[in-house]
Amino acid sequence: MASQSMAAADVKAVAGAGKNYGPALAMLTSLFFMWGFITCLNDIMIPHLKGLFVMTNLETMLIQFTFFGAYFLMSLPAGFIVGKVGYQRGIVLGLVTTGIGALLFYPASIIINYAFFLFAFFVLASGITILQVAANPYVAILGKPENASSRLNMTQALNSFGTTIAPLLGAVFIFVDESAPAIEKAESVQMPYIGIAVTLFLIALVFAFAKLPKIESQNETKDVSASSKKSAWNFPHLVKGAISIFLYVGAEVAIGSFLILFFAEPEIAGLSHQAGAKYVALYWGGAMIGRFLGAVMLSDTVKDLKYYGLILAIAVGATILGWSINKDIEMALIFLAFTGLNILAFMIGKNKPARTLAIFAAIVVGLVSTTVFFSGHFAMWTIVSVGLFNSIMFPTIFTLAIDGLEEHTSQGSGILCMAIVGGAIIPLLMGYVSDIMGYHHAFIITLACYAYIFYYAVRGHLHK
Repeated sequence: MASQSMAAADVKAVAGAGKNYGPALAMLTSLFFMWGFITCLNDIMIPHLKGLFVMTNLETMLIQFTFFGAYFLMSLPAGFIVGKVGYQRGIVLGLVTTGIGALLFYPASIIINYAFFLFAFFVLASGITILQVAANPYVAILGKPENASSRLNMTQALNSFGTTIAPLLGAVFIFVDESAPAIEKAESVQMPYIGIAVTLFLIALVFAFAKLPKIESQNETKDVSASSKKSAWNFPHLVKGAISIFLYVGAEVAIGSFLILFFAEPEIAGLSHQAGAKYVALYWGGAMIGRFLGAVMLSDTVKDLKYYGLILAIAVGATILGWSINKDIEMALIFLAFTGLNILAFMIGKNKPARTLAIFAAIVVGLVSTTVFFSGHFAMWTIVSVGLFNSIMFPTIFTLAIDGLEEHTSQGSGILCMAIVGGAIIPLLMGYVSDIMGYHHAFIITLACYAYIFYYAVRGHLHK
């Protein structure tokens, strides 16, 4: 998901130069896939547990509050732990902790206790936090420094692949008939999470004996203008960037959390939870398509035949993804049309991060506004297509926010990563509003989030 860290800015490889890091990089990308898969499975668990415990939307959103709250509470302890045990052992510890969190869903489903489920979510997210702190630096140093951005984009795409298939598989294995007894609904989560735990433990075993390059801290070059400031908090553009990260992650998670419930409304689509899960997959799949497009269109690649061939290939992939929902060519063409709008936005952005971010934020404001004020399938498609434009927001905001921090970059990165706690707060707020006003108008909360991101892209990121 959007929680990719740029912590690699202050690390370096001490292994020999010129080595083939392909196998190691392939191993690391599996981690990005797994935590993307696990995180997005929450979008299936939310309506499932809401039906199991018969809760209000506010109570249901405690799932995301607990999960993303772990990022806020555990980021600093995770950094301390990884600093003590090293990056490779940190990865193993993160995998084992996440696996234990997955196993806790079994006793939670036996006693059918909501608080126990929330505890399992917290342990699960704590393990993922350790994983992110430990794994991200490796990605940046496995190869040439000038290609670090490309490698990070690739791992983000793998993360998005995990978020795309999680709703599809989760819907098959977790959702049961809504009239089924509580014990049957509770038991349906057992096998998926036991499978996740076993997979994580096996990956941990591989990493425990793998030979990965060692990395160590590297002092950053100091700059006179940056040195005049005692803390990263003294940079207004960083603080505003942290607010933007908070709002972006919160809005992205909140939308994904409410899609199934929203699509079940008669005035929208009247879809079953299982059918709605397919569109959740398309929402996250849009982010994957957008990231692939961003990797191509935001690069300095010469606009040759290969460049346009890649764009065409991604557009074809988007069409196939849209068609796969219901094997309906009309739906495929609708998604392709929104993908075309995404490509056009990249072209207007002209490889300029702030300009591209402003255009994307403005489009999302328009899409969410349409969802709020309209109904039917039109409102459904406009909110699903938001995923396409969420794609490059996190890394773009992150890059703009840490620009010019120099020796304060590490502290700034930590501040921005802690801002991911927006994924805990915004869904909770949206749950409260939806209990009062209904799902339809609760999206006004996310509209305000994207409006601030537009401001940040136009003026908020500027600094001396």
